[in-house]
Amino acid sequence: MAAIAKYINPEIGRGDLTDEQWKKLEPLLPPQKPKTGRPGQYHRQVINGILWILRTGAPWRDLPPCYGVHSTVISPILSMAKSRNLGRTLGKTANDRRFGGKDRLSCPHGRQYSNSSASTRSRGKRGQENQALGRSVGGFSTKIHIRAEGYGKPMVFALTSGERHDTIGFDDLFKGGKVKRIGRGRPKSRFRYFLGDKGYSSQAIREKLRRQRITPIIPRKSKEKRRERFNRGLYRERNRVERLINRLKQFRRIATRYEKYAHNYLAMLANTK
Repeated sequence: MAAIAKYINPEIGRGDLTDEQWKKLEPLLPPQKPKTGRPGQYHRQVINGILWILRTGAPWRDLPPCYGVHSTVISPILSMAKSRNLGRTLGKTANDRRFGGKDRLSCPHGRQYSNSSASTRSRGKRGQENQALGRSVGGFSTKIHIRAEGYGKPMVFALTSGERHDTIGFDDLFKGGKVKRIGRGRPKSRFRYFLGDKGYSSQAIREKLRRQRITPIIPRKSKEKRRERFNRGLYRERNRVERLINRLKQFRRIATRYEKYAHNYLAMLANTK
């Protein structure tokens, strides 16, 4: 218990959780001392250690001693990576409880490049199709597909290899994710508008959204013959999710992919929220 008390009021480092942020986050975490077994490492110390790894992109073994043992700090990442529904359950804690979400979702993608080793660089590597890595014109990369609510908070992440078309990741984004209502009531799983870039301009996607009574706000490609009325004013709000991608790229561990397996990289993305 003395070790925990020693860490409660340290000199807050750059990028660590502030006291105000910790007050909002602490009620969402499991109890520090479970009913059975010994208490785990102080949650705030573990989270700050994960944020340090995300910010610097350093190997886990280079974690400073003030954050604890690296094998303990990495354990939440490994637990999230083993979750089968990780990509669809990220939205459970994405929304600040003070606000409700807007009835519109944005869905762009970002490209992250892999710092591939010799084992992952070979094209014939067995199991590479499950690693969300592929060669495109830009190099050996991964596409991150993000579904965010109207205030720009992430709800669902999906990964595809760099050479795959954007529409491949739409089905994974469309499943799951809920937005907390303003006031009382169940979280909303449906939304009115879907804002996406030209990469998601597909007739099949538009028809699927309309069947769910969702209005697609997706610009047409120049080669598409069919034209329709396009709400440019509403489409401008997609800048919120573009700014979200910019914030994610401030983490070196996200801007450059160091994880070989897709589920580990997806778990790192989940901890940026």
